[in-house]
Amino acid sequence: MLENVQNLRDQIESISLTNKEEAEQFRLQFLSKKGAIQDLFKEFRNVPAEQKKAFGAALNELKQLAEGKHKEALEGFESTAATGVNGDITRPGTPAELGAIHPINAIKDEIVDIFKRIGFNVSVGPEVEDDWHNFTALNFPEEHPARDMQDTFFVQRNPDWALRTHTSSVQVRAMESNTPPIRTISPGRVFRNEAISARSHCIFHQIEGLYIDKDVSFADLKQVLMYFAEEFFGNAKIRMRPSYFPFTEPSAEVDVWWGLETEVDHKITKGTGWLEVMGCGMVDPNVLKASGIDPEVYSGYAFGMGIERIAMNRYQIPDIRLFTENDKRFLEQFKTGV
Repeated sequence: MLENVQNLRDQIESISLTNKEEAEQFRLQFLSKKGAIQDLFKEFRNVPAEQKKAFGAALNELKQLAEGKHKEALEGFESTAATGVNGDITRPGTPAELGAIHPINAIKDEIVDIFKRIGFNVSVGPEVEDDWHNFTALNFPEEHPARDMQDTFFVQRNPDWALRTHTSSVQVRAMESNTPPIRTISPGRVFRNEAISARSHCIFHQIEGLYIDKDVSFADLKQVLMYFAEEFFGNAKIRMRPSYFPFTEPSAEVDVWWGLETEVDHKITKGTGWLEVMGCGMVDPNVLKASGIDPEVYSGYAFGMGIERIAMNRYQIPDIRLFTENDKRFLEQFKTGV
């Protein structure tokens, strides 16, 4: 009987398992209920008493050998499937398909880098904001239309909280937690309760800037915006048109000279050559006061722009919805030159 165990052991050791099919055949042949090892266990009752101990030990070792060989083979197959390596590590690998930076992130990173070069840091804040940081501290009157349900996504169970409608709320937090001088930009996602179309979306991205210090003037603001226009658009020619924002006074819309060299230029600028890029103004004294900054000592300016609009103009993207649809055909166009 011990000779039968040894013969079976020699047979198991000589077998090479190279795939899952061979491993399964090995299991059926040696480890299943009808396998060769189980047949030897059935013969145990017929072994003479003086040989039972030796035979039992040899049989258990045989079973452990077969189980170990089968387990090792399966683990090797799983490792090969996970790594793609099939024994030959010198074999050429499968090329990995590279992605690209999303156009929104590409524009955001470029703008952030421009302002970092002149001393601005980056501030972030929560996307779900309370009424104070989103409206009241920014000088929005109680009757202001931006507080209306048509413009803001309020939290259903608590109307004092809403999805932020601008990243100006981050600037309020920056003023509350820091003492001047404050020089920061706030990139982030914002939400407006608006109909989705080719030119507007209920979710989009902004970058807003804030500078608070002693003796800050409108001339300082204009100089910074001219620098930005030169760095980003390659043209420092800008114009500023009077406008209104609750949190700045005076306020202005900023246009950059785009040109009228092509038919596309005429379409983008509506035949004027000027492209609106942002709003800006001097921080209203009420906003400074609400954040604990003395408006008699400090002044400052703020500006803000929408990233999607700038990206659409730069890359000639006709529909804002393309940014969020995750269409691979669209995103693959930005693998180079972004």
